[in-house]
Amino acid sequence: MFTDSVYWNNVVLDFEDKSHPLFVCSAGIFRLISCPKLTTYRPDGRLDYQLLYIASGTAHFFFDGKEQIINAGNVVLYNPHEPQQYFYYGVDQTEVYWVHFTGSDVKLLLRRYHLSAHEHVFHVGISPDITSLFHTFMEELRDERPHHEDALSHYLQLLLIKIGRLQETKPHMGSGSRIDTIEHAVSYFRKHYTENIQIEEHAEKCGMSTSWFIRNFKDYTGSTPMQYILLLRISKAQTLLESTAYNITEIADQVGYDNPLYFSRLFRKQCGVSPKEFRKQLKNSRSGIRDFDAL
Repeated sequence: MFTDSVYWNNVVLDFEDKSHPLFVCSAGIFRLISCPKLTTYRPDGRLDYQLLYIASGTAHFFFDGKEQIINAGNVVLYNPHEPQQYFYYGVDQTEVYWVHFTGSDVKLLLRRYHLSAHEHVFHVGISPDITSLFHTFMEELRDERPHHEDALSHYLQLLLIKIGRLQETKPHMGSGSRIDTIEHAVSYFRKHYTENIQIEEHAEKCGMSTSWFIRNFKDYTGSTPMQYILLLRISKAQTLLESTAYNITEIADQVGYDNPLYFSRLFRKQCGVSPKEFRKQLKNSRSGIRDFDAL
């Protein structure tokens, strides 16, 4: 289990702020791998807004008393004072990024970017660009460089714009057979991601041109086939870093890379830290996890 959370001025409690148009209160990442289950229950909600991005695995949310299973590639939005109940299972290897925010212009911005107050779940796809923004939130909150509060509101607005654009341009996959073909490809990649998969050959087996296959795959998942395979490999590497004593070379080999330096560069680009630093953070988090309710 791994968690990394950063708070504005180390203020852990949620708060409402109307003196700023848009204000980021906190942000973080949570990976549930070895822990069997983690539940969050806030019957009275929070004072601020909360946006969660399911980057991998699945999450279980309750809206109006009904359970909804949310797959990777979706964001969940909670309004202030809205009851919150959700949980993750370790077996699903769930990875969630989250940000809390407030401000006088939030309602206006959510309407502008087509994030309806009456909806909770918005599909955005599995996107390295989105996870990168969450890492930027954490870096800005942690470093507290000059004008970091303005920078945070800027990056949050970029995230809302990206989500809004995706809601306006939702792809139309067309025929059911085409959807079945892409779902079969997703299943195949999840089973064989450590192998040297040739996208051109796989597209040919599916009866599609390479460009057509890539376009339809991205419409369905939000990422290209190679990006999707990379995310699967990185997710498995995270699991191995937490649950085994394998060194970096051994882990790189197990997830499909014969060059550990190349693997480490990819890992840092995707996760914001090197594999060695990631393992160190895991050890620190085990000895210092303090507030699950903040997630």
